[in-house]
Amino acid sequence: MTSSIIIRRPAVEAKTGLSTSTIYDKMAKGEFPKPRRLGKRAVGWLESDIDAWIAELPAALETSNPEAA
Repeated sequence: MTSSIIIRRPAVEAKTGLSTSTIYDKMAKGEFPKPRRLGKRAVGWLESDIDAWIAELPAALETSNPEAA
């Protein structure tokens, strides 16, 4: 089942361990899910998008640094 819960930036930071600047840097590079606009000055991420990014993270690290294994 896909989670349609929207989480805000502090929850994304807590869930991923990333800082705000790292999140936005990774988004600019296409390495992190983009948020959904909730209003004029508010955005949020689908929790399922963040969970999927976390699930793919170990595989991405292994392919980018083969010596880490």
